[in-house]
Amino acid sequence: MAKMCEVCGKAPVFGNRVSHAHNVSSRRWLPNLQRVRVMVGAAVKRMNVCNPMHPHWQIAKAAR
Repeated sequence: MAKMCEVCGKAPVFGNRVSHAHNVSSRRWLPNLQRVRVMVGAAVKRMNVCNPMHPHWQIAKAAR
């Protein structure tokens, strides 16, 4: 499973972890993904959606 939002395409971002002594090592920032039941057309589908999509309800959540 790719760590990517299926709605907006947000994916991990790469950068450096820098200590106080300026020792540098690689790190990743991961998106906050939630597995949500979503209405896609007339079907219910499970999707990996990043958390910023939830408050705006840019997706139509399926009823249980």
